[in-house]
Amino acid sequence: MRYEDKKENYYSGGRPTLVKYVPENTKSLLDIGCGRGGSLFLVKQKNKDIETWGVELMELQAKEAIKIADKVLIGSIEENIKYLPDNYFDVITMFDVLEHLSYPEDILRSLKKKLKDSGMIISSIPNVRYCTNLRDLFLFKDWKYVEAGILDYTHLRFFTKKSILRLYKNSGYKVYLHKGINAVKLWKFFLINILSLGILNDSKYLQFLTIAKKE
Repeated sequence: MRYEDKKENYYSGGRPTLVKYVPENTKSLLDIGCGRGGSLFLVKQKNKDIETWGVELMELQAKEAIKIADKVLIGSIEENIKYLPDNYFDVITMFDVLEHLSYPEDILRSLKKKLKDSGMIISSIPNVRYCTNLRDLFLFKDWKYVEAGILDYTHLRFFTKKSILRLYKNSGYKVYLHKGINAVKLWKFFLINILSLGILNDSKYLQFLTIAKKE
């Protein structure tokens, strides 16, 4: 499946559960993979004086985001990173983006130049150890790509709680917050986790939120 074939809601809507971590005193923010600008709209609602930038691969969606953001670069982050100003952004957000990149470490290293000294990156990344994914792998012996979700056709990389921390460390960042989000609420999972002495604690989370600053 290509990005062009995604349903419209793939690019629409903001992420309020993640935007709430953007500090109130943020003056400049870059949202990579901004889609139609849903999260940038929420950021603007929170702080009307903030300067917002976006980078969006898809031209049609990027042109919608331009109506919300102060500036939007159309195309991949790989080709647009050279056009971003150095030492400029207080916050860079990447909500379910890093798993789509061929070389996420390289991008994170390059983004360090774009952050102010006190700047931060806020990201969310799908958890490949999510319980339903493990169920399909171990019980049904299947690894089936789908339109959206952990095994999205357009995902190039897969991460666990531990490997996300390693990704940031290897890229020259110090992680200040790393927590699971969107937890499963199936009683069967909690029973299995208890019986397995908690080895599946991380598997109840669909994604992990990470906040990091450059070292």
